[in-house]
Amino acid sequence: MSAETVLSIADQSVMIVLMVGGPLLIVSLVVGLLVSIFQAATQIQEQTLAFIPKIVAVLFGLIFFGPWMLSRMLAFTQNIFANLPNFIR
Repeated sequence: MSAETVLSIADQSVMIVLMVGGPLLIVSLVVGLLVSIFQAATQIQEQTLAFIPKIVAVLFGLIFFGPWMLSRMLAFTQNIFANLPNFIR
């Protein structure tokens, strides 16, 4: 296996990780920002108020983006296993 092949697989892996994890991180970021603005405006400094909405938002994000995330991961995994004999040479 050549260095170009290893770098290509690593590049694809990083892109898949970013694409799969990105939507949930963005949802969590947006909800956390909205909760922080709400806490600053109302001066409520309850710690659970910061975490519960993010957990619920990420859960809904998993429900919404889950099938797409799973299909991307399965396609990448199937590609890796299909090309495994070419990597071994």
